[in-house]
Amino acid sequence: MTITYSIDDLADVARKLIQNSTHKTWLFNAQMGAGKTTLIKELAKELGVNEMASSPTFSIVNEYLGTNDKVYHFDLYRLKNKEEAYDMGLDEYFDENAWCFVEWPDLAQNILPKNVHTVSITIVDEHTRELNFV
Repeated sequence: MTITYSIDDLADVARKLIQNSTHKTWLFNAQMGAGKTTLIKELAKELGVNEMASSPTFSIVNEYLGTNDKVYHFDLYRLKNKEEAYDMGLDEYFDENAWCFVEWPDLAQNILPKNVHTVSITIVDEHTRELNFV
């Protein structure tokens, strides 16, 4: 599914993506500043997270409680290698059947579950993004 959107459309985009989801682990691919974290915050809200979600750039993972499930938001940008991903117990998070939103997933390729959605975001212009959801 491909969606072109602006920031004003994010709530609708999040709702549509969750409604079309068959897996709880999503991998986010986009350049810096494309809006990965902004979209994940809206997804968390749609899943019933009441607290303000924030970027886990320094903590690497943030955990939230949604209406029915936990929501994990990972930012693997600062990991130096896959050993660090194992050391933090990344593989164990995927065993919980929680929602897992993973930014910069490349360093964790060997750890990621097989059944995932990939979200690719492309900057169209300053206010518009194109999202591909597979």
